[in-house]
Amino acid sequence: MKKNKKEKKDSSEVKWFITIFVLAFALSIIFSFISTTAIGGLSLIPAILVLLLVIFIGIVFDVIGVAVTVGRESDFNAMAAKKIPGSKTSLKLIKNSAKVSNVCADVIGDVAGVLSGSISALIAVKMTSSLGLSFDVQFIVSAIVASLTIGGKAIGKGIAQKNSTNIVGFVGKILKIFNKEK
Repeated sequence: MKKNKKEKKDSSEVKWFITIFVLAFALSIIFSFISTTAIGGLSLIPAILVLLLVIFIGIVFDVIGVAVTVGRESDFNAMAAKKIPGSKTSLKLIKNSAKVSNVCADVIGDVAGVLSGSISALIAVKMTSSLGLSFDVQFIVSAIVASLTIGGKAIGKGIAQKNSTNIVGFVGKILKIFNKEK
């Protein structure tokens, strides 16, 4: 009996790995194609704004991933008992925190990180050519992007830990729109 449970758990983990691998691969291809194609046609300022948006999205999903991980089931059980909108969805997020955090922080967050790297390279090329620079600014642009991402996530993690109930509750309300609670 114990062996059967272990085999089911191992099988479940392999299925999760395959699911997350395919999701990350597909999102990376789709967003990389769209962003590099779109960025190629934009002038410098709009391209920088798109880059900042991608960095912001990565930070926001990292915050959600942390909030779900540190959130307490008891808070949402109480809210669900009071029939507060989104509380059941929030409870599902908390109960599946490992997978939710994996999708938010790792898949979406890491795809945003890779995407911001490729966008920053395109922006560096645009800056070098449009400003007539004789040196490569890629190192500076990459350092700024890394600093914004890492600094934003550092601040976001603190916010997520202190406000996990509010953050998960808000996400639950948003997701409730797409998933009718019973």
